[in-house]
Amino acid sequence: MKRAIISDIHGNLEAAQAVLAHIKEQKVDEIFCLGDTIGYGPNPCECLDLVIENCKVGLLGNHDQGAMFDPEGFNSGAERAIFWTRDQLEKSTGDRAGIDRRWDFLGTLPRIHRDDPWLYVHGSPRNPVNEYVFPEDIYNQKKMEKLFALVTKACFQGHTHVPGVFLESMEFVSPDQTDHVYNIGDEKFMVNVGSVGQPRDGDPRSCYIVQEDDKISFHRVEYDIEKTSEKIYQTPDLDNFLGDRIKEGR
Repeated sequence: MKRAIISDIHGNLEAAQAVLAHIKEQKVDEIFCLGDTIGYGPNPCECLDLVIENCKVGLLGNHDQGAMFDPEGFNSGAERAIFWTRDQLEKSTGDRAGIDRRWDFLGTLPRIHRDDPWLYVHGSPRNPVNEYVFPEDIYNQKKMEKLFALVTKACFQGHTHVPGVFLESMEFVSPDQTDHVYNIGDEKFMVNVGSVGQPRDGDPRSCYIVQEDDKISFHRVEYDIEKTSEKIYQTPDLDNFLGDRIKEGR
């Protein structure tokens, strides 16, 4: 089994296209998307189409949920972006079949996927859509114990846009610490797969992982950041900050 896992595309078409091209070179068996295909970025419809066409499994993220219902807990910029995204999904090119297909896809996204002993979510094992698990949470022993109690062997997640591996022994291992390959051992672990469209670990390149039976490989992919950021700057309802941050990976 060789599976590519992507997450948090956030309407960034250039990043999604670059990552899918890179994945094709890895000769994987299937692709999973852990949610937040939309939100923040300038191409929600095109990104949804790519996920629908290329991913065997898609999960619900908090921005996907926000597009369908009233966004909760979003800052003002994220809220404006999700309302703009919702409008784009409703009126995109006048293609009623395409519009219906995207809404149907969003409406049927599950919150969780199990392929024992593997668990796949957007947020966390405890709250699959909304809970963040940050690297510093290794110092919150009670929280981590509760999360690992819900994990059989491993959980794959996104949401924070910060890639790395959480170990049950209360360690966080960044990709740089292991030369971008984590060799699976006996210990339970949780993997944050990073973000395709809006990395926040100081590296602006897209991030995704390839899961195999014995190892997890982290991949960084360059894309045309200037093109994406310029689209954001040209869209009044998307804050310029959203274009600035993808240039810096923050």
